[in-house]
Order: sequence, then structure tokens, then C-alpha cells
Amino acid sequence: LSHLTITVDEYSSNPTQAFTHYNINQSRFQPPHVHMVDPIPYDTPKPAGHTRFVFVSDTHSRTDGIQMPYGDVLLHMGDFTELGLPSEVKKFNDWLGGLPYEFKVVIAGNHELTFDKDFMAELVKQDYYRFPSVSKLKPEDFDNVQSLLTNCVYLQDSDVTIKGFRIYGTPWTPWFNGWGFNLPRGQSLLDKWNLVPEGIDILMTHGPPLGFRDWVPKELQRVGCVELLNTVQKRVRPKLHAFGGIHEGYGIMTDGYTTFINASTCTVSFQPTNPPIVFDLPNPSSS
Repeated sequence: LSHLTITVDEYSSNPTQAFTHYNINQSRFQPPHVHMVDPIPYDTPKPAGHTRFVFVSDTHSRTDGIQMPYGDVLLHMGDFTELGLPSEVKKFNDWLGGLPYEFKVVIAGNHELTFDKDFMAELVKQDYYRFPSVSKLKPEDFDNVQSLLTNCVYLQDSDVTIKGFRIYGTPWTPWFNGWGFNLPRGQSLLDKWNLVPEGIDILMTHGPPLGFRDWVPKELQRVGCVELLNTVQKRVRPKLHAFGGIHEGYGIMTDGYTTFINASTCTVSFQPTNPPIVFDLPNPSSS
């Protein structure tokens, strides 16, 4: 398979316009190949030769009431805290430790401020009053905050192979109000997506690609990343792309090849009422 180079899309800076353009000119988001998928009920028997993945995201330190289903591997697509405070990270890690999954994989989201070293360096320099509880942390409190995550595999522009599945995780999202891991649309984000190797089975990002569970009704806008969509559909082609970030977008879609899961647990009003999503994937044949 030749290495396809993705370039910045001409509609990169306006995802709503990009969606309209590609829908009209290429039917890119149209049935029959693109459609919604119903989540499977938790009591569905797992087929032989499959691994059951459980997806959650955007739990925002509100894990207490979440009913967690049976599964083999838990994937969390970020925003497990409000601000990335070490106390929140410890609480989340304790919650993970009490869950029975054989493997747990976690990425950061834009709310994990302390995980983004560049963000913290800037915060200390300038905007002291924006996040006072974060600003007053001493560097030694957060320098290796990810080491508090002892009960999972933490991925940040990196991958892990679990039960034969190659899983890549990355936290970056299009700029939104200057939170953590925010980058401008276009080349800055594409540079991060270009780090994703081919041959990935499951891609974990914090935010959605264009056109898949990325609609924000209040703004009447699509907010997904055009370069992320192009990377997923044209170059990496994972079996599954899991994300959160846009609470309003909770649900599952497919483009006929890749399954897209927005597993945001919290609703737009930050109530943790969207159920964890379960998905079975056939085990990779050992090469």
C-alpha cells in the first residue's frame, strides 16, 4: 500500500462549509454507505473469536453513578477531569482501579490542562486568573501528572498493541477557547495526524472528524476536523475511530468501512447519563 500524503483541505477552516461541499459534490456523508448504527445491548453474547471493547469519554470527574457493562478492554477518549488537577487524576485512577477490565487505555482531552506542558508553561507566564486552581499548582505537582495513572495505559501520540489490536491515541483538538491540547485547524493539526501510522486497528482521538457525530445544534455548525477525516478515510483506515469531545454528538456511525463512535458520557449540560458503548471486534488473525 503506497503511503498517501494528506494535505490541508481547501475548506479546512470552515468545517460546516466543508461538510456541505463534500455532501453535494461527492455524496460523502450519504447513505447507503454512511449511516447511524444502533449500539448493541449489554447482554448480547460476545461472538466467539471476538474482543469486547467498552467506550467512555468526557466523564469530567463524574464517574460515581456510571453503570459499567461487561467487556474485555476499556477505552476512554479524554476529559476525565474538569481541569486536570492531580486530585482529580487520582480520583479517576482509583475509579479505573475498581473496574474489572483486563486492559484499560486512556487519552487526555482539552480539560486535562496539566497534561499539556506547553499550555502550563504559557499559563504560568500570563493568564493567571483564568484557571486559578491550576495556576497555583507548583511545577513539581504536575510535572509528571500522567504517572498518577497507574491503572491504565496512557497514550499521547503513541500506540499500544493489546490482544493483537494496534491502538493509537492522540489528544489534540481544533482550537476552542484556548484549552489544553488545542491547535489551529489546518497544518498544525495535520502535523499531529501525520504521526498516526498505517496499520492501526483502533484510533482514539479526543474530538470528532468532520461529519461524524460532530454537529453542535446550538451553533448550527459542524465542528469536526477535516484533516482528521481525510487521514482516517484516505490513509489510516482503522476498523474503528473512537472519540468524544462534542457531548451533543454521542452515538455510532459507519462509513461502510470504519465505525465511528462518539462515546461522550456527559451530556451538553454535563450530566453523566449517556451509557457506555459496547462494540465487539473480531480478533486479528495472528500474522
